[in-house]
Amino acid sequence: MASASKLGILVGGGPAPGINSVIGAASIRAQLEGVEVVGIKDGFDRIMRGAPDAAVPLTMEKVSRLHFRGGSFLGISRANPTKDPRHLAVAREALERLGVGMLITIGGDDTAFSSMKLSEAGGGTLRVVHVPKTIDNDLDLPLHIDTFGFQTARHWGVELVKNLMVDAYTTSRWYIVVSMGRKAGHLALGIGKAVGATVTLISEEFGEGIPLKLLVDTLAMSVVKRLALGRRDGVAVVAEGLALSIDPKDLAGLEEVERDEHGHVRLAEVDIGEILKRQVSRRLAGLGVKTTLVSKNIGYELRCADPIPYDMEYTRDLGYCAAKYLLSGGDKAMVSMQGGRFVPVPFRDLIDPKTGRARVRLVDVRSDRYAIARRYMIRLRRDDFEDAELLGKIAAVIKLTPEELRRQFEYLVESEPPPLSFSPRPATEN
Repeated sequence: MASASKLGILVGGGPAPGINSVIGAASIRAQLEGVEVVGIKDGFDRIMRGAPDAAVPLTMEKVSRLHFRGGSFLGISRANPTKDPRHLAVAREALERLGVGMLITIGGDDTAFSSMKLSEAGGGTLRVVHVPKTIDNDLDLPLHIDTFGFQTARHWGVELVKNLMVDAYTTSRWYIVVSMGRKAGHLALGIGKAVGATVTLISEEFGEGIPLKLLVDTLAMSVVKRLALGRRDGVAVVAEGLALSIDPKDLAGLEEVERDEHGHVRLAEVDIGEILKRQVSRRLAGLGVKTTLVSKNIGYELRCADPIPYDMEYTRDLGYCAAKYLLSGGDKAMVSMQGGRFVPVPFRDLIDPKTGRARVRLVDVRSDRYAIARRYMIRLRRDDFEDAELLGKIAAVIKLTPEELRRQFEYLVESEPPPLSFSPRPATEN
């Protein structure tokens, strides 16, 4: 058995800009202190199967300029060793054979959970730290701390949506843009608010068991209100996680959803953009409005982008701190930078006692940040129903009376946050 003195680095989950920067910084820091570094290829996939080719040496020459590039030099996978105790045991044995006594894992909430379980399986012979990575920004860090890769993904998402906004204006059409974010709407809201999209929808606004009609009417009336204001174009940014929040009964009768061999809807495969495009088009046609809607998914274009300088610097800090913490005897923690300082977050603090899994950080729809985002959107608002002139214009587009419009669509504003209230402090005398 090899001496367990090496540092291993492993990447799990999906890609995010800045992975290579963590790998490079951690490898260099360890080697400067005389510690050999090996990269574990393809996440947990190879080591949990005991594959003999699971590792590659990470020398300074190999990693010195990795931080410029997107993707993952070590590959990546969503293989999860915690689903089978045998896989966890095989992964632990594989690391022992490689001589790995310290391990840096890079990933999201699932990889963090696997890291914790692997550390427990090591029985004190393997020290593990986790570096939080996800463009979904949904790991349970303090609200002001982003996960790495989020800002780069948002940056390039804004560039893509900006171009779609110009195309929408030029061609008088609407785009329904679906962004990544299976559990949380941070990326959709971050893109939509920054670029000034017409409307942004995230699952946190609606909760679980969302009636499909609520989403369809919300988007349809955004189109109608936009027409009342003199514009035929628009862009709606939608978080993909809405697909998992829609009432399954509402999806069961749709022809366009995929089903398994038993006829059950494959919720994980629901194309929310295509469903909303078709349903909103039908709803608008029923209201006498003809418009062109186009569904567009973005996400794969963002995950392996070269990191912007913010994420390059951020991830080099994280990689350095991850290696230094392990080399100093640290264990069982997630690496974070808070207020410019390194803060280790113990694994035990990441776990939700109700689920036994890593906690997920959702968008706080009660925050001022979210309330401001709502005020920027072109969608039915509570004060529209208090403005007789505007209400009349909106109603006229779909040939309804204001009373009929109120009866059919006022329910859409029930979840609207209350208006912000400011109490400016009085000026102080010098």
